[in-house]
Amino acid sequence: MTLETALYHPVTIGDIVIPGNIFLAPLAGFTDRAFRSVCLSQGASFTYSEMVSAEGIARKSQNTDALMVRAEGEDLFCIQIFMPDSSVTARCLPRLLAFKPTVIDINCGCPVPKVVKTGAGSSLMRDPQKLHDIVRVLKEGCAIPISVKIRTGWDALSLNYRETADAAISAGADMITMHARTKSMGYSGVADWSKLADLKSYIMQRTAQSDRAHIPVFGSGDLFSAQAAKQMLQETLVDGVMFARGAIGNPFIFRDTLRLLTEGIQSPPTGLKDRVDAMRQQLSLLTHDKGERLACREMRKHASAYIKGLPHAAQAKQHLVRCERIADYESVFIQLLEIETKDASFVTS
Repeated sequence: MTLETALYHPVTIGDIVIPGNIFLAPLAGFTDRAFRSVCLSQGASFTYSEMVSAEGIARKSQNTDALMVRAEGEDLFCIQIFMPDSSVTARCLPRLLAFKPTVIDINCGCPVPKVVKTGAGSSLMRDPQKLHDIVRVLKEGCAIPISVKIRTGWDALSLNYRETADAAISAGADMITMHARTKSMGYSGVADWSKLADLKSYIMQRTAQSDRAHIPVFGSGDLFSAQAAKQMLQETLVDGVMFARGAIGNPFIFRDTLRLLTEGIQSPPTGLKDRVDAMRQQLSLLTHDKGERLACREMRKHASAYIKGLPHAAQAKQHLVRCERIADYESVFIQLLEIETKDASFVTS
């Protein structure tokens, strides 16, 4: 077995076996059914919903319900929820279970002010006991594996990821994912992968001294290429990687990572035709779910990301952000493909 092959492997979360270790992270406003389907078609091993409000679930909000519906062919699916305390968790659980998630994930990493000020997201890292209580309520209320997504801490002076992971694991959590930044960093600066290596080592030692089975640790932060994913796996020894911003406009990152880890081959830059085909697929799925008008508006941010960095991208974006119909998108796609055919300097990146 080569090193590259060893880096790609199945992952056991509780009693569920996921066929690979290349996951799509939960991203509010992006990881809807359509985008998840595209990522799965490109090789993603496992996908997460957008961040879902536990309070919204408890109140049976139709908009919230829509976030928890599986995509077609999405046999394995994680629903990520956010909440300030265990009381909300208990109230949302019956409704949540009706959507039959494969795994339930608790968000302890979102740094967005409107989430944090409610006591949810990264705020939970300031009170690990609350996280412990939330995990305990879920473990006592269902047989579904529970995962937790954290950050390294609130800020540089409170790096308490070990304590936070301890609180989750002692309550029964089956998996830990860490974005290697503090809440205060948001998405700025550089992710500190050394903290991932430390967390992985710490949890291995912790489980070895207990009767707990292996608890997988996943890494996130600054994963914008297949090469970065391979490097994280090698340097930190985490069990898998979770692509977040690196997958937006680039679902091909799963295909490229799978190829690099299993064959040791670096994929060439993704061509414009493949990008257009993926956009068409995503837009079609979005239209099925939300109707043409809303789908076309929501697709604008995705389409702009798909063509970022390509020649003529700035000009094309001016048209994409005004698209109201599928025909409008098709017109832009056709023009881009025609330019690529005629312009010898058109090189994808």
